[in-house]
Amino acid sequence: MRESAAERHDRLLGLVRDRGSARVSDLASQLGVSPVTVRRDVEDLAARGLLDRVHGSVSWPQDAAPAGGPGGAGGGLVLGMLAPSATYYFAEVIRGAHEAAARAGARLILRISDYRPQEDQARTEGLLSAGAEGLLVAPGWQHPGDPSAFGAWIGSLPVPTVLLERRPAPGSPLDGLDRVCSDHAHGVLLAVRHLVDLGHGAPLLMARADSPTALAVRSGYAEALTLLGLPTPQDVIESVPADQAPEVFERAVRALREAVLSGVATAALIHNDVDAIQVVQRLAELGVRVPQDLALIAYDDEVAALADTPLTAVAPPKREVGRHATELLVERLGEASGAPRRHLTLLPQLRVRDSCGAPLP
Repeated sequence: MRESAAERHDRLLGLVRDRGSARVSDLASQLGVSPVTVRRDVEDLAARGLLDRVHGSVSWPQDAAPAGGPGGAGGGLVLGMLAPSATYYFAEVIRGAHEAAARAGARLILRISDYRPQEDQARTEGLLSAGAEGLLVAPGWQHPGDPSAFGAWIGSLPVPTVLLERRPAPGSPLDGLDRVCSDHAHGVLLAVRHLVDLGHGAPLLMARADSPTALAVRSGYAEALTLLGLPTPQDVIESVPADQAPEVFERAVRALREAVLSGVATAALIHNDVDAIQVVQRLAELGVRVPQDLALIAYDDEVAALADTPLTAVAPPKREVGRHATELLVERLGEASGAPRRHLTLLPQLRVRDSCGAPLP
């Protein structure tokens, strides 16, 4: 299976994080790709504030110490952060946490799980060994059973902990922890209501099923249709990354095309942005145009604005999630034990662009 750019970015970040700095040529050799590819990746990651570039080399940002480095330098708080990825969605969450930690005079230590929940505990123990006095934890859960299979250890952590973009089962031990999340059900409702207000019937949903966000979008879709009194047009179209399973992706696109041509629906919501852009491109090759034949909204708003036809998108407040979670953790570290725990839910926004077209006559 071909490695995605996001997976390569995470490997690159891991190499730099472990070494502190590295030459581009050495990274290319380690990653098994060309120096041109590494330079392009480095430019992207540096633009996001995740790496520093200096004359053919890259280094971990000076104010974000490498995981495994000494903790507590300078006397300020040391905060640990476990994230499933340092790219795409979580790049902004990390940036928000980093900015809030810097404002509080704290150091943020980062470790990445690469969506391997079975390794979350060991990586978090590494953060504690590095001196973390409080933790921001976004476990690498992907499937509904992952919290029960790989989450019990979080409840016994010895330092204050805030969950990021993760909602444990109501009443479970982890449900009693502080957490900061996006309200994805609200985001889906914004999208469905916008399409209905334009004159469309219930939109189709094409979505992945490989992350907590994807699962929340699916459940939010069902809730939105019920709330608005809309019938379900057909089953959710299962989506997968085009570069990982091209045949499955092609079947999904053709299922959407058939639904449009048969009149089942005139609008769709697609999770996520990358899939949505690729779907639009393939639909055009198959004779279905956006927005003329299909009004479309993407979910995540990472790259939706860069499509040939800029895509209307639901934008979860990713950077604000990282910022508020860090502020909550810093506040928690300064409070007496026994203070009430908090669940903070932030609302996504709908960013309207060209892919929905004008209201239907």
